[in-house]
Order: sequence, then structure tokens, then C-alpha cells
Amino acid sequence: MNFNLEPPAGFDGLDPDKPLRIYVRKLPHWRQQGATYFVTFHLEDALPAGKLNELKAYRREWEHKNPPPRDAATWTQYAQEAFGRAERLLDAGHGKCWFAKPEYSAELHRSILHFHEKRYEIGCLAILGNHCHLIMRPYENYDLEDEVGAIKSVTSHFVNRREKLTGELWFAEFYDRIIRDAEHLWRVVQYIGDNPRRAGIAREKWVRWFNPTWQALGWDFEK
Repeated sequence: MNFNLEPPAGFDGLDPDKPLRIYVRKLPHWRQQGATYFVTFHLEDALPAGKLNELKAYRREWEHKNPPPRDAATWTQYAQEAFGRAERLLDAGHGKCWFAKPEYSAELHRSILHFHEKRYEIGCLAILGNHCHLIMRPYENYDLEDEVGAIKSVTSHFVNRREKLTGELWFAEFYDRIIRDAEHLWRVVQYIGDNPRRAGIAREKWVRWFNPTWQALGWDFEK
């Protein structure tokens, strides 16, 4: 692993001395000013009811074994396990997988990069049929929830209009994690880049993109 790489400009890992806000919905979320996040969001139908019930059962079991109060380390353990379970289900390709279609993946790609270097910085991304991974650093005065929500809203209208659909296209909540340091950033980059291979998805059904400014510093997908 290339630990000698210079971190991208503006990147700051998780700072233990800066205020950290944790809030919990179905998933725990960490927020820190200036942080860079690993974000995953997926389509509403990407987790069938039976599989979603499995995740809910895991949550109930975990809560029973880990009664309140729960510290950050405990929530981190849960978030990692919950994300791993969900990711394996997403890679199985459940649902309509709208973004396996080039027209729709291109619109999602365009929407993500629309405010790149204006309201946030994108490090890299991978778009698969039913979910998307990206690295995002919101700029000051912009919130992660708002920016991801705007991307989802634009693409939802785009797909629903063309497919003559109504209702929610995207699952309401998304997975996110603050990237701790440059080593963690490198691992996340490679995880995102390798997702299509892990999922066994045909080349024409996924899209990847890497920030050229980062590439100039030696950062890139290895595979």
C-alpha cells in the first residue's frame, strides 16, 4: 500500500480534538466540520423485504447485546457490520438495477459531479446497477445530507419521468463513514474501485470515475 502518497489537498482525517456529532436513525452517522466521507446509497428495491427484515433482526439482536449508553466505538462496530451485511446483499443485484442502463448511470454521474469543486469535492465514485459508492468532502456551510439528498432527488425525477413511475426511487437513508487518515482513504479508494469485480458485474453495466487532481498526486484505483 502506498502510504508515502501525499494526501489530496484539503483532506483532513478524523480529528479527535474537533467536535464530533453522532446521530442515529436506522443507522448511526458521524459529522465533523471539514471531514471527508465514504458514502454509499442504494435504490429502494435493492434490499428485498425478506433481506431487509434480516438486517432489522440483526439490529434488534445487536441492541439487546449492547444496551445504552453506547459509545462511539460501539456504534462503529455496529456500523461496520451492518454495512458489510448490506453491501453483500447489494452486490447480489436485487431490484430493477436502473443504473445498469448507460442513460441512467450517465445522469447519476453528471448529477454527482454537478457541484464538484463548488459545494463539495468528489475523490472517486463507482456506480453499479442498484447502488453507488463515492468519496465526498462537503465544503464549509454545506451539509452531507443536503448534497447527497439533492443528487438522489435529481436522479429520482430523471428515472421516474422516463419510466413513468411514482414513489420513492432511492432508499431514504444512506451509509456514511468519516475517513480516519490517509491509509484509511487509500483502502476506501481501492474498495470502491474493486466493487464491480467483487460483485461480478459486466463491464458495460458499471461506471467509475477518479478525481484527476488526486491522480496527479499518484492516487488511483489499483485494478
